[in-house]
Amino acid sequence: MGDEKPRVVVTGIAGNLGVRLLPLLAHSQVIGIDLNPPHSDHRHSFVRMDLGLEESCRELFLLLRETRPVAVIHLAFVLDPVRTGVLDLDRMWQINVAGTARVMEAVTEANRDEAVVGRFIFPSSVSAYGPNLPEAVSEDFPLGAHTLPYAIHKMEADKVVQQRAPALRGCSVYMLRPHIFAGASVQNYMLGAFRGTPNGRASRAARMRERGKRLPCMLPFGKQYLENRLQFVHVDDMARLVAHIVHRTEPEAQRLTVMNVAGRGDALTFAQCIEMAHAKLRRVPGKLSFRLVLQLLWKLGISAIPPEAMPYMTGEYLMKTDRLRKFLGEDYENVIRYTIADAFADSFAESEPAPIEPSAAAQQA
Repeated sequence: MGDEKPRVVVTGIAGNLGVRLLPLLAHSQVIGIDLNPPHSDHRHSFVRMDLGLEESCRELFLLLRETRPVAVIHLAFVLDPVRTGVLDLDRMWQINVAGTARVMEAVTEANRDEAVVGRFIFPSSVSAYGPNLPEAVSEDFPLGAHTLPYAIHKMEADKVVQQRAPALRGCSVYMLRPHIFAGASVQNYMLGAFRGTPNGRASRAARMRERGKRLPCMLPFGKQYLENRLQFVHVDDMARLVAHIVHRTEPEAQRLTVMNVAGRGDALTFAQCIEMAHAKLRRVPGKLSFRLVLQLLWKLGISAIPPEAMPYMTGEYLMKTDRLRKFLGEDYENVIRYTIADAFADSFAESEPAPIEPSAAAQQA
């Protein structure tokens, strides 16, 4: 291959994290995989592929054998059924869980005769631990996601990666468990609740958005719900972390590295988040009433927050990030640049999100 740039395959390239990651991989030849190409001016090759289909496993294997990438970054995952249009739960599972297994199988087969793919990176989620944790947990805490399909799928995909990592033949596996993504470019359930944006698909929701109308932030009555704490990680810090792993030169002593990921500093209480978001708080009698309101807004097509998200909006789930700090060492603050508070505050920035700056490792690659 001579002086040719190393190749990196990124599934789910059209998603927010994929688009924010692209400029950090400028020293690589990026081969992006998705249903549709990303809205990005950064150079890359695009391959249309549906990882929800069984035949995609062979398609990806042939692509890996032909292109011989040094790393595979698996970002393809359905978070928001409304925004992505994937409303069928079986179809969602096929993409999220079976799709992850297919990607790992393709890497395994590509490495059958020689170690071609050296790194496999997969973002799991804090939601895989479940919505009510007794304390800030380490990576060894049992996974207990329930109720919310996205969280359950993250847990199941997490287990797929753990089970299949030893079979990847010469490939180091990095599984990252980030807390809630934040930033001006991010759209997710929790930020949507604080922003109050009517993100449903109904025409009524569209009219509300045109008028700039905000939905109130809802919580059940009770002091504990305002005192529950949240962690966030800025999507650009997550992109820097992924790029840092791609450019990392030190060999891993173990085949699977699992790391919790959150911004620096203290967690925020719900009360602090509501104040920072300038949101209007509306209290409801209890969790059942809260779920019924979510269900009504979902059914009317006004809100994109599914009623199954209720436990994750009323619980507390914090993570320890000691392993991440040790892994990054002196690069920690250069990769994780945002505090939790700053990452959340940037989610309400009125200007366009700033271009992402690489870490020193990415700049030196």
